[in-house]
Amino acid sequence: MTGAAPGDGTPPFATLRQVLAHDEDGILHLVLAPSGQDTAVHGVVIGEEDAPRPYDCHIVLATGVRPGTGAAPDAVREAARRGAVAVVLRGGGEDALPDTVLTAARESGVALLTRAEWAEWGDTLELVRSALALGAVGSEDRLAQAAAGGGLAVLASVVARYCRASITVEDTQFRVVAHSATSADADGLRQSTILGGRVPDWRVAELRRSGLLRALWTSRDVIHRPADRTDPERLVVAIRSGGEVLGSMWAAADGGQLSPDAPDVLRRASEVAVPYLLQHRLRGSAGRRRQEHALRGLLLGEGDRRSHMWSLELAPDVPCAVVVAERDRAVGPAAERSLQALALQAVAHRATARVWRENHRLTVLLPLPDGDPRDALGLARELDSLAAAMPDAPAIRVGAGTPADTPAGAAASYEEALLIVRALRAREARAVPADRAAASDGGAGLRSPVRHAGPGDVGQTVAVLRVLDAIRPLWERDGGPVHDMVASDLAAGGELVRSLRAYLDAAGDMSRAARHLVLHPNTLRYRLRRVRERFGIDLDDPDTRLVVTLALRLAETEGGPET
Repeated sequence: MTGAAPGDGTPPFATLRQVLAHDEDGILHLVLAPSGQDTAVHGVVIGEEDAPRPYDCHIVLATGVRPGTGAAPDAVREAARRGAVAVVLRGGGEDALPDTVLTAARESGVALLTRAEWAEWGDTLELVRSALALGAVGSEDRLAQAAAGGGLAVLASVVARYCRASITVEDTQFRVVAHSATSADADGLRQSTILGGRVPDWRVAELRRSGLLRALWTSRDVIHRPADRTDPERLVVAIRSGGEVLGSMWAAADGGQLSPDAPDVLRRASEVAVPYLLQHRLRGSAGRRRQEHALRGLLLGEGDRRSHMWSLELAPDVPCAVVVAERDRAVGPAAERSLQALALQAVAHRATARVWRENHRLTVLLPLPDGDPRDALGLARELDSLAAAMPDAPAIRVGAGTPADTPAGAAASYEEALLIVRALRAREARAVPADRAAASDGGAGLRSPVRHAGPGDVGQTVAVLRVLDAIRPLWERDGGPVHDMVASDLAAGGELVRSLRAYLDAAGDMSRAARHLVLHPNTLRYRLRRVRERFGIDLDDPDTRLVVTLALRLAETEGGPET
């Protein structure tokens, strides 16, 4: 697939055609190649405007250039002048690029590519690195030829035969990427590792305590581990791309002796495995990003829904519901781990669930093959219970939207789930003063806040939020005395706003409102009198009370989901 000039010191290379053929995930789209696709690619670089270095036979990633700006044609010409073989711009296909950019590429003879919208620049770097690593492996021995014909699985089988051993290839998270056939005589550790898809935690802890992992990650040689009771003799070598460790390859002498040249075979196999582990890692990260991009597009109504459903591997007629979990805006490891744990729980609840993580929010698209609307609320309950059990985790609220008949209608369920989370947050905020009042009476009446719900649980609050969202632009534009009063008092600490809210929530019952605020009734009367005297607001007028009520709700309610 790739090559090098024999014996002249030229580094291995891949052609542009071979890089694109190596792109199984569709990260790159070829727009045009004026000089053909068989030009050699020796590397990939991030484009720099002021750097004087040459780009000889490299693919240049124009990370800081927007295709639609006047800087794009100049960037293409400059990359060609420095010897680039191709330039990658962000965006769609040929139709998304201005004619000026296409003309610059044709005139300068440099190939022009675009990066998929869902991908990141790191994906493109990894793709080219993987293609070039395949060139570095060459194809002169049987190991390289075997891998070229079948990847890591075939490589593991061939190495097992040469070493007279059982072979396991693992990534840096100790997950099994490939393995040779496992006989009935294989030791228990190998069997549990293969069946579980990863090295057991107790074994990883043992390797760490013994110092073997440290030696593995820092050594470039094959490490020998003698047989120990039921544990057979083993060889292990790290799989490296330059200075980066990608994983490891293990050879276990199950029921026999390793071949004399097993260390040499394993060392060569670790070199051959590099491009395939790079590709494996790229495939996993790119696949996740592509699905997140498709899920985001489906729920926000962006792009082609049929294409998104295909990317998400969703049947077009399966009912779906959306569950949203949102944490308080906290920072630290516990906050980061909380949503990660909830994402794992969602997939454990149903393997076909699709998740989208962003900042402080987790969104789950839950297929409902049985059409049971209670299933989404059940997942919300599970996520709430898990979040409550995590020590030091921030508060998390979970909302389950009404199921949609098909994935194409999931946007409505998503919108409702976001509103339910806001409703839970709003209800919890309004309950705080009451809890404080109860605390002043010795704690009577205190209860844990409700942090998961479906449409039937907070329907009225959701309806109010919809109304508030609709009138907010009008309110912020037109102002008036009530608007001025709320803005002025909030800037001064919000004493009058809190007093008004308690008074209106108590339907004008002065004593009950004062207890709510833990105040003497005369103090509350004085504050309300200040509202009338200072701002001219007459609370005896029903229209004024309605406007004040809406103003207070607008002030205390977030204006919409933040992303």
